[in-house]
Amino acid sequence: MSAASFDPMHPLKSLTVPRDALRPPSADSRRLGMALSVLAHGGLIAALAIGVNWHTEDPAGVQAELWAAVPEIAAPRAEPQPEPEVAPPPPPKAVTPPQPTPAERDADIAIEKARQEKLEKERKEALDQKAREKRQRDEKERKEQLQKEAEKERLERERAEAKEREKDKLEEQRKEKAAAAAREKARQDQLRRMSEQLGGNGAPTSTGNAARDAGPSASYAGRIVARIRPNIVFPFELNGNPTTDVRLVVMPDGTITKWEVVKSSGVKEWDDAVMRAVEKTAVLPRDENGRVPSPMVLSVSRYARN
Repeated sequence: MSAASFDPMHPLKSLTVPRDALRPPSADSRRLGMALSVLAHGGLIAALAIGVNWHTEDPAGVQAELWAAVPEIAAPRAEPQPEPEVAPPPPPKAVTPPQPTPAERDADIAIEKARQEKLEKERKEALDQKAREKRQRDEKERKEQLQKEAEKERLERERAEAKEREKDKLEEQRKEKAAAAAREKARQDQLRRMSEQLGGNGAPTSTGNAARDAGPSASYAGRIVARIRPNIVFPFELNGNPTTDVRLVVMPDGTITKWEVVKSSGVKEWDDAVMRAVEKTAVLPRDENGRVPSPMVLSVSRYARN
């Protein structure tokens, strides 16, 4: 768009800027600008020089005398006046409280009595509460103690039952052994009777010629031990089957006159129980031949041997 086409009165063209107005000035005005700049800097330097020289000169001194036509004497310095004493205010008059009337005194007494009764009631309630708590603790401790005792009794009962079962088992074994011994004795008796029918009382393997054996029969020692064992009192439990060898001196009628331990079982209590049983037995049964051998040595065991 050229400058001739710019129309400022046109409503739409008034907003259009000529292109020449936006161009920078031409290079022909640079010398003028430099000259103006040098001139401005020279004036500034001259002003600074003048201002510095103006402050370097000292001002001239001036003297003056002051005097008065009539001498005057200074007045004395005023002393501070003491403050006037202020009398303290009179003490307040004692006010006598009005005396309570009899009705008021009775009311106060009733109030105090009610307060004391309330305090006493609270104290009693606190004591009662402590007593209840103590009873509850004692009851709890008693129940716990009863439970412990019941548990202890249960354990002891179970142990006693276990011991009783063990005792019954041992007794059953003893009975079985006794039954086996009885069967063996019956067999030996049957063999003896058969041998006697054949002309002698010896064992089937005997090689003698006499009609009777001079020594005791095979079952005699077992009969004597069976006579002594029921008299043994021994309440203790033992491990194993202790055996005590006892030497007996017997009269022809079977009366025991002397007894002693020739071989201990190693358990003194068992040895003593066997000796007491021998003393209690007192008389021994006769052998099958009607005789009672003396002396004799018996082996007494806690349980019957096979």
